[in-house]
Order: sequence, then structure tokens, then C-alpha cells
Amino acid sequence: MPTLSRRQLLLATAAAAAGAARPAGAQALPAEVRIGFQKGAATLVLARRQQVVEQRLKTLGVASVKWVEFSFGPPMLEAMGAGAVDLGSVGDTPPIFAQAGGSPLVYVAATPSSQHAVLVPADSSIRTLADLKGKRIAFGKGSSAHNVAIKALALAGLTLKDVEPLYLSPADATAAFNGGKLDAWVVWDPYYAIAERHYKARVIADTSDKRLASASYFLASRDFATRYPVVLAAVLDEIGKLTRRAGQRREELATVAAEATGIDQKTWEAAFDRAEFSFGPVTPAHVAQQQQLADSFLALGIIPRRIQVADVVWQPPRP
Repeated sequence: MPTLSRRQLLLATAAAAAGAARPAGAQALPAEVRIGFQKGAATLVLARRQQVVEQRLKTLGVASVKWVEFSFGPPMLEAMGAGAVDLGSVGDTPPIFAQAGGSPLVYVAATPSSQHAVLVPADSSIRTLADLKGKRIAFGKGSSAHNVAIKALALAGLTLKDVEPLYLSPADATAAFNGGKLDAWVVWDPYYAIAERHYKARVIADTSDKRLASASYFLASRDFATRYPVVLAAVLDEIGKLTRRAGQRREELATVAAEATGIDQKTWEAAFDRAEFSFGPVTPAHVAQQQQLADSFLALGIIPRRIQVADVVWQPPRP
């Protein structure tokens, strides 16, 4: 199975470090590296602010890094598939849709997902997942919340056919939820924390229940990963180091995230208190989990064809 082992990731990092010592003309280099990120991806917000990727890539001879913000995962992967973004981080579901649609992307690293929740208004009569039958439930189509919604309904013996799904971006869902137009909303942090703290949303299920939990992934365009593997390995190395540091300094990270996004610090602290900070290779367990998700979506008629997740896992360079 073509997964990225921890040893291979270390070798890739060594290759990136070795590349820094070579003359710029001795290696293939992009003029610019374009990184997609979401407002909820606080470590990438921090990386952008501290310019750790820029500093590392300058040692390789890459002059520019461009950061491109997206509201959620599917639009980012659409841009990546179209060649407008080189790499970025998304939840577990967008890569399944992208691969099924033939998008030329590869998995390059894994990290825990931010926490998700099934939310209802404070005065709602809905108390359990079973109470969602026949109700209007919002989530981003093709987002990680799409998967959480399906799994949460399944815990109550329901499917999407038993509810009225409304496919809304986080911004649109926020307005609809506050306007009383939704019975429930499935979303991730920091939107989850915002809804709790500012809109008094009530949680009826969340991903602290391991039956609903999943991973997030860094993906890259296949062309970028193939042409610039040393550059890609260097970017991943810096993001990995920053992720681990951030987990040890959560209050500091909340301050940075608040300044960068305009979302108040207490909301970020609530999100980070329940977050897991780790970063590493795509393991066989990740591949199996993604394959199970893809097979489930195929059986439900959500994707049009069977895919093999293992076919799109990046192999790092050897030094």
C-alpha cells in the first residue's frame, strides 16, 4: 500500500535540508508556492503570520509564498484541481469527492480534525439525534460536516433521506441558524465555538464521540508534488514543527488567531481546549478509514464511482 511512512517522512525532510545546500540552479523550483487555508486552520494562520514557510523556502531558493483563504474545503480543492493552489488542509470528506471527480490531487500528510458538533437552537425541542427525523439540517456539501451528519444520523437509525438537508457554507448557515430557518446545523470549530458562545447553540452530538471522529489531511496537486517534492517536503516539515509547538502554547495561539481573524480570543480558547495538535504521515490506518468513507458514500449514491484511496497517496523523495 503506497502510504507515507514515518521513516519516509524523515527521509523527505533530510532531502529538503540537503537541498538547501545545493545551488539554486541544481534543483527544480517553483516561482511561488500557493497555500490554501481556512479561517479555522489556526496553525496555518499562525504559519502565515510567523512566515516560517517563507523563511524555510528562501533557503531553497523559492522567493514567494502566497496564502489563499477559503471558507471551507470543497472550494479549496476545486481551486487546487484547477491549478490555482498548490497545497492546503481540509477535512476527510472533500478529498473523496475530489478523487471521485477525477481531480489530480494527492494526500501528503495527516492531522486530527477540529471538533465538529450537531447544533440546535437553545429553545429547540430536539433533544436526541432521533428527533432530527423530518428536520432541516444544514452542512457544507462535500465538507467534513457532511460526513459527520451522515454518521450522526446513522447512530439514530436515520439517513439523509429521513431529513431535509440544506447545503450551506458556514457563513450562510450562520445567518440561517440565527434567523430561525434551521432546525440543526453540523459544523466544525471555530464556527462550533462561535455558535455555542454567541448564539447559545445547544450540542446534541459532537466528535468527542469516537464513532463520529475523523482526521484531516494536507493535499497537494499531483503536478506540484511530482515536480517539486523537495519543496513540498520542506513545507510539510515546517508546518509539522509549528503544529507541535502550537499545541504546547494554546493560549498564545488563541491570541494570534484572534488578531488574525477577528474572532474573539475566548472563542478560540474554547476551540483549542478541545483540539488535538499533532501532524504526521498518512498511515495505512488513515487510508483504510478514507477507503471506508469512500465505499460508504458510493453505497449511498453520494459519489458516482468506486475509488482507491491508496492510489493518491504521495511518495516523498529519497535523499
